[in-house]
Amino acid sequence: HSDQDKGDGSLKYILSGDGAGTLFIIDEKTGDIHATRRIDREEKAFYTLRAQAINRRTLRPVEPESEFVIKIHDINDNEPTFPEEVYTASVPEMSVVGTSVVQVTATDADDPSYGNSARVIYSILQGQPYFSVEPETGIIRTALPNMNRENREQYQVVIQAKDMGGQMGGLSGTTTVNITLTDVNDNPPRFPQSTIHLRIPESSPVGTAIGSVKATDADTGKNAEVEYRIIDGDGTDMFDIVTQKDTQEGIITVRKPLDYETRRLYTLKVEAENTHVDPRFYYLGPFKDTTIVKISVEDVDEPPVFSRSSYLFEVHEDIELGTIIGTVMARDPDSASSPIRFSLDRHTDLDRIFNIHSGNGSIYTSKPLDREISQWHNLSVIAAEINNPKDTTRVPVYVRILDVNDNAPQFAVFYDTFVCENARAGQLIQTISAVDKDDPLGGQKFFFSLAAVNPNFTVQDNEDNTARILTRRNGFSRHEISTYLLPVVISDNDYPIQSSTGTLTIRVCACDSRGNMQSCNAEALLLPAGLSTGALVAILLCIIILLVIVVLFAALKRQRKKEPLILSKEDIRDNIVSYNDEGGGEEDTQAFDIGTLRNPAAIEDKKLRRDIIPETLFVPRRTPSAPDNTDVRDFINQRLKEHDTDPSAPPYDSLATYAYEGNDSIAESLSSLESGTTEGDQNYDYLREWGPRFNKLAEMYGGGESDKDTS
Repeated sequence: HSDQDKGDGSLKYILSGDGAGTLFIIDEKTGDIHATRRIDREEKAFYTLRAQAINRRTLRPVEPESEFVIKIHDINDNEPTFPEEVYTASVPEMSVVGTSVVQVTATDADDPSYGNSARVIYSILQGQPYFSVEPETGIIRTALPNMNRENREQYQVVIQAKDMGGQMGGLSGTTTVNITLTDVNDNPPRFPQSTIHLRIPESSPVGTAIGSVKATDADTGKNAEVEYRIIDGDGTDMFDIVTQKDTQEGIITVRKPLDYETRRLYTLKVEAENTHVDPRFYYLGPFKDTTIVKISVEDVDEPPVFSRSSYLFEVHEDIELGTIIGTVMARDPDSASSPIRFSLDRHTDLDRIFNIHSGNGSIYTSKPLDREISQWHNLSVIAAEINNPKDTTRVPVYVRILDVNDNAPQFAVFYDTFVCENARAGQLIQTISAVDKDDPLGGQKFFFSLAAVNPNFTVQDNEDNTARILTRRNGFSRHEISTYLLPVVISDNDYPIQSSTGTLTIRVCACDSRGNMQSCNAEALLLPAGLSTGALVAILLCIIILLVIVVLFAALKRQRKKEPLILSKEDIRDNIVSYNDEGGGEEDTQAFDIGTLRNPAAIEDKKLRRDIIPETLFVPRRTPSAPDNTDVRDFINQRLKEHDTDPSAPPYDSLATYAYEGNDSIAESLSSLESGTTEGDQNYDYLREWGPRFNKLAEMYGGGESDKDTS
């Protein structure tokens, strides 16, 4: 209120600043300030305003502008709130009393510096007596000892936050906390049975799973993991146990082959122990358990068992047929001890060289042996029970054929030997060696000699399985003897001694001074002076050029023969396509009559067949019966005239070319042999001028006319 205000209404009060005109208004006559609505301190705690008095008429200020602050005093109008409606927390089971679980915090929008409006106190509405909450901090703690997850895992706790220090009249808010007890290893594994019985057939192979054992553990996760092992029993060397991680089972498997006849019952002591033990809970142990597993072996009809896993027999290749080379033995492992029958797998003895006695397993030869053909024979012997032939066992039998000296040595290769005419005595002309199919233990040793004393050549043994052929005289003449045959005896050193005679063919040849062969013919042939290479090449080229010219000429001639005889674009043969008419074939006696195109009423006379020779050479002419077919007749006459005057026209019947079939056409025959002119006017002498290919026609028609005249 201004001191200048006389109360006469000459002054006017105005207001500016925070909320002026909206939240706050001023009475322009009295200067009183009013709030237009309820003010919330939590939105804004104070407002700065400026007021001034002005002359209503001149609008000039009568006093300086005044600034003042409106401060909003707080009241308890906001309840405490939690940031989360639902909290989730966990705490290990068996935790001691007072173990912290989680802390919850509520906020109050009221002014904490003014009274107790923002002072919050926490309390528990639900969850006792298991949990408690600190009033000032909101920390939730366990309230009971040894809470067991296996008894109860989930808890729901309701926490209240109240302002005004928890006094009556204060506002409050709540939240829910879901608490889960996490697992600890406080439970040992336990077998549900103290004794477990299992069965397995004696034929089960090593590694076969017999069955499983499982110990239960109330814990979860790694706290429930169990390891199994066999700690005692009479079958510790016969069986194994493997822990299955995903199912936490112990799988018992076969470690060694079982035999019902040897032992029928095994007893195992199996232990299950936790792999992760918490030292805090040792007092609850021990964290392991044991059970007894009894395994019964069941009898099965087992196949025969051989005395060995394989057999090796050695025999000489010269033994007689039917000789026993060895014996295999097998027995029935069952208590019944059934007799055994033996046989050979013929797929391993396709040549049937061996056989076996079915009763005693003796293997003997049925065909001669030859080490040089096959040194080893791999057989398969089958043993089967007589009472159960389907139950069989196989064993490999290896037969090694021992060598006997039954092959004579021979020349190692074919020798092409020659001796020079000017050779001297003692000159080397060939070195020979030998081979033998046998394989003696001491190695090969050969001896070389001549079958008889030879005046021309001799053999000198080198004592290293080779020998040298030497001359015994000076000079040889190919004109006297061109070839010598030298028998050489080759012997081995084994028992019995084997020998063979090989013949060397030695040619007499002319040689130069160095001993190089020049000619081995009996007579020197004088060859005429031959043509040079260039001359031969020139002759071949000329022959090739002549052949090419002949081929081209023949091709051009053939091409000229294939040119069409009728080249006119108006070839009447093409018109059959536009008519779209198809002939009836050889058996059609009523051929299509072109006269029906112009004269449907044409007289149908007897038609001649085109596929047989007519009795008369010329068909009597017909007179057109219809006056309206002149255009067709004129057209055909025009074409006929062109062919009559054309010396290159073909001699065959042109009607087939035009594709007009039948005799009764109004146009009559189009053949150049049966022209529209009279018989007397037609002259066929020009046929002789066409060449030798038309001589036959000239004889037929030219000769026919003369014969007719003479007759």
